[in-house]
Amino acid sequence: MVVNALSVDVEDWFQVGAFENTIRRDAWDSLEHRVEANTDKVLALFEAGGVKATFFTLGWVAERYPALIRRIAEAGHEVASHGWDHQRVFTMGPEQFRADLATARKALEDASGTRVTGYRAPSFSIDRRTPWAHEVLAESGYAYSSSVAPVKHDHYGWHDAPRGAFWPVPGAELVEIPITLARFLGREVTTGGGFFRLLPGEVTYRAVRAANDAARPAIFYFHPWEIDPGQPRVQDAPFKSKLRHYSRLGAMAGKLETLIAGHAWGRMDEIASREAERLKAERRK
Repeated sequence: MVVNALSVDVEDWFQVGAFENTIRRDAWDSLEHRVEANTDKVLALFEAGGVKATFFTLGWVAERYPALIRRIAEAGHEVASHGWDHQRVFTMGPEQFRADLATARKALEDASGTRVTGYRAPSFSIDRRTPWAHEVLAESGYAYSSSVAPVKHDHYGWHDAPRGAFWPVPGAELVEIPITLARFLGREVTTGGGFFRLLPGEVTYRAVRAANDAARPAIFYFHPWEIDPGQPRVQDAPFKSKLRHYSRLGAMAGKLETLIAGHAWGRMDEIASREAERLKAERRK
C-alpha cells in the first residue's frame, strides 16, 4: 500500500496570493483573524479520519498563535515552514530568502518544540527564476522541499520540472517533492486547493490512484480558509481572484472527508524520507 502525503498550507484568508495586490501586509493585524479556528477544524477533521499530516505554516501565524502550533505538534502532525509572510520566493534574492527562512523557522520551532526540516514555498514560487533557492534550502539544513508545481499556471509553475521526487542540488541531501498533477479536459492541474474545490472529486481520486499504481505517493494540499464559507468577502479584489477564492467553500469539508477515507495518508517528512531512500537506491544502480 502506498502512503500519500496530506498537507495543509496554514495561512489566513487575507494572506493568499489572490489578494496580495488588494490587501496590504501592514493591514493584516487589523483584519479579522480566522486561521486559529479554521486550523482547529482541520485538526478535528484529521482526528476523525485517523490520519496524520504536515502543516506548512507561516512564521507570521506561529508568532501570533504559538498555542495552535503546539496543538498541531502534540496531535502527532509535522510542523513545517511556509516562509514568514507568504512572500513569493521569486520576488526575493538569495540573502533575503535565507533570512526569511531563518525567521520563520525560529518562530515555528519555538512554538512547536519540534525541529523544522520541511519547506513549501508560498504559491509554489520556486521555479526557473530561482536557480539559487534549492541551494539556500540545502545550506540551511532542510531535508526536503515541496515547492514545485510542474505545470503552466498564471500564478505559478515550472512546467518542465520533474513530476516525481528529485535531487535539486548535486551532492546535497535535499529532496524536492513536487505537487501531484491531475488531468481535466486535457489540461494538467495541481492536486489540491482551488482545483480540488472546483472540479469533481473524481479528478483528484484518479490522480491519486494513478500515482499509487505507479508505486508513487500522491502529494495533496489545501488551506484552512478553504473550509470556511463564512469568511469576510474582499469586494474590491479582481473578479477572477474572487471566483477562485470563494467558489464552493461550503463543499470543501465533505470532499476532504471522502478523499481521506478513500486512500492512505501520512506526513510529508515520512514520505520524503522514503523518496530519498528510493532516489539513493536508484543512484547506486
